[in-house]
Amino acid sequence: MGDGFVIQSISNSSGNNRENSKKGKDKKKKKKKRGGSNKKMTTEQTLAFKSVSEWVFLDQPSALTSSAASCVVDDFGVQKALGRGGEKVVFELHSHSKCSDGFLSPSKVVERAHGNGVKVLAMTDHDTLSGIPEALETARKYGIKIIPGVEISTMFSPSGDSEAEEPVHILAYYSSCGPTRFEDLDKFLANIRDGRFDRAKNMVLKLNNLKLALKWEHVCRIAGKGVAPGRLHVARALVEAGYVENLRQAFSRYLFDGGPAYSTGSEPMAEEAIEMICNTGGIAVLAHPWALKNPVPIIRRLKEAGLHGMEVYRSDGKLGAYSDLADAYGLLKLGGSDYHGRGGHHESELGSVNIPVLALNEFLKVARPIWCSAIREIFESYAEDPSDSNLDKIMRFGRTRIFKGGSPLSCGKDLIDHCLPHWLTNEEMENPEFDAIKLKLSNISVIQGGIKVLVAST
Repeated sequence: MGDGFVIQSISNSSGNNRENSKKGKDKKKKKKKRGGSNKKMTTEQTLAFKSVSEWVFLDQPSALTSSAASCVVDDFGVQKALGRGGEKVVFELHSHSKCSDGFLSPSKVVERAHGNGVKVLAMTDHDTLSGIPEALETARKYGIKIIPGVEISTMFSPSGDSEAEEPVHILAYYSSCGPTRFEDLDKFLANIRDGRFDRAKNMVLKLNNLKLALKWEHVCRIAGKGVAPGRLHVARALVEAGYVENLRQAFSRYLFDGGPAYSTGSEPMAEEAIEMICNTGGIAVLAHPWALKNPVPIIRRLKEAGLHGMEVYRSDGKLGAYSDLADAYGLLKLGGSDYHGRGGHHESELGSVNIPVLALNEFLKVARPIWCSAIREIFESYAEDPSDSNLDKIMRFGRTRIFKGGSPLSCGKDLIDHCLPHWLTNEEMENPEFDAIKLKLSNISVIQGGIKVLVAST
């Protein structure tokens, strides 16, 4: 590959050689202006890419070989795939579906991500994990790895000053098996969702007082059955009712933070959310810090509370002060499109945020031991108490489901042998604690609701 440029074949016609050569040079010049040349990976980048790919393609060993076939990076360390078989491992770490304030179903989000070449997708709906099972089901068809996630709505109060409170969103990323202590997290999120209903009702009331006859039923219809309404649902209702021309105008006129129709709900303090994430086996990441009025004291306090990282990469490539802040406080550097599926040129597309391979590797170096411990804790709970509720914790987001005509699991050891290779590397599985769990499970029949659990042959 030489200096990393792709050499395209040209016509053998001698009359076109000079013209094609000139065009080729012009293209190279333009390419350099747009972001520099492609470069071979450094040793550090190559090792990072290998480690990331190993985790991404646990389910697809053959894909691991092809992904490493030919890959280079640009001047910023972002992967660029070259040649046949070479694949760029694209992570999308911030996306929303209709289960919160997105426009598409979880399945459609996954399908769109696949169309954009995404290999790892974090579904991070606001204050709910309800879209994860559907996303996982669809992702299996396309060979996409799903990171179960959630974007938690919180408030930050500097020195207890309620007047200076501002909303802060914290992203949580969990293992393939999902969070430990699921009931605690679910109750925590349910309280926030209940507050979202009250908040949205208050927004509609404020709009009514501003002589905009928006109806609560209209907002609920847009949100959908069982979905806690958010600002975006209210904004969509304003557009549909003809009170504003578009979503941007709805926010700039009425719904911006502190705006005439803005309202808060029952959001917990940001520190509480981080504590909950850490206690349930998750990675806590500050979302879109550029939306904060005064990010420095917030980041400082949240780091003390256990924050693991912050978003710094965006689709427009801007890093600047946020990258420096992440460095200053020793935080992981991540990013995502914050995709909602609303369309239009103002929204970043799924997979459009380029995260350097070294940053992805650092993320997984921090996350994987935490996720491995969470998976072990969930299996330990089942080994100690093989109840339906503890089996549900394994099967909620896992690959094991009840199949007609599937192969029955003879004991709990079969269950762990079936699941772990899809979730952990060989090195992570070589743990005496997992061996002890297998021993306990070897005499336990895997039964759910009186029915033997069956698994797919694949």
